[in-house]
Amino acid sequence: MNNYQHYSFDLWLTLIRSNPSYKRERTKFFFDHFNPRQKSLEEVERIFRRIDLLANAINEKTGGNLDTDTLHLMVISEINDHQYDFGSIDLAALYNEMEALVFRHRPVVYCSATVDVLRTLHQRQDCTLSLLSNTAFIKGRTLRKILEELELGRYLHFQLYSDETGMSKPNPGMFRLMLDSIATTRNGAAVLPQQIIHIGDNVKSDIRGATRAGIHSLLVNSNNQCISSLLN
Repeated sequence: MNNYQHYSFDLWLTLIRSNPSYKRERTKFFFDHFNPRQKSLEEVERIFRRIDLLANAINEKTGGNLDTDTLHLMVISEINDHQYDFGSIDLAALYNEMEALVFRHRPVVYCSATVDVLRTLHQRQDCTLSLLSNTAFIKGRTLRKILEELELGRYLHFQLYSDETGMSKPNPGMFRLMLDSIATTRNGAAVLPQQIIHIGDNVKSDIRGATRAGIHSLLVNSNNQCISSLLN
């Protein structure tokens, strides 16, 4: 494969994946604290899954970003058949609880090749790396800390998250922001589109988004192609 001057990466199911115990404990927290109608644990789990899929679909369609607080309220509303007084909910405290849960059940690096690929690319002369990620229940501020703990953040020159930019892939604006950030990172030095590649697992948000932005793309993990192919 070509040696590009800039490598942009998706996050979830590209560089990292969720710890299954995190989702179980998150479900149990909402089951214990926001469930006066006594929905089953399994139903609360299904509600989280439905809201997660719905939010992703809406964000991909509109190019906007449904923030974490909104998603939590959507889950609570559905658990309670859309009859719940939101006035009693401290959203900041709720997110602090969820963030602590993330750190107790930390995401894991996607595969054994991930760190080596990032390290090798980072060591190449005149090569920069970045992250371009849609977020949902976990905010960018938390993910930055997670990536530092996983020793991945050190290889990224900048990170862009949809909850911080207000845009979600495949919104062309998200990719334009990435291109502008490349120029800033490289002190204004121009990088041609054919010298940039975006790597991700999602055909719609990653591959089509990159194509619309005029840059190269590589689909990984969802098609049995490993990130290590970047070094071939």
